[in-house]
Amino acid sequence: MDRIKVKIINKSHHPLPSYGTPGAAGMDVRAYLPEGAVALKPGQRALIPTGLRIQLPQGYECQIRPRSGLALNYGITVANAPGTVDSDYRGEIGVILINLGQDDYVVNDGERVCQMVIKQYSHVEWEESVEIDNTVRGEGGFGHTGTE
Repeated sequence: MDRIKVKIINKSHHPLPSYGTPGAAGMDVRAYLPEGAVALKPGQRALIPTGLRIQLPQGYECQIRPRSGLALNYGITVANAPGTVDSDYRGEIGVILINLGQDDYVVNDGERVCQMVIKQYSHVEWEESVEIDNTVRGEGGFGHTGTE
């Protein structure tokens, strides 16, 4: 497991994002709602501030992912999952939550609203071609990887 140092500014009074267990890939991130709780009606979405700003090394991104418990128990998920924070973004991280459940849901200040995963990425250099290698799957689309 690699470790990298990432600069962070935390304007909230909440703990920094942290791993729940030694084997966790994602760090829990908390809502920063100094103006008060945010109520989400079914089908409604809102940008939830975190109070966090980060400085990622070039070649890394921060992925914002849903928390499974919120998704299963209440239908609360990240609308653009996974959301991406690019290495050159320096603004506050916001989380687009959406209520896919049947009941209203209230997001409270300090509530764990998502997971943050830091990932290394590669840039692509396209190589235009008139053909590409074939595979056993070929052009088989949706449902073509299962077994009979």
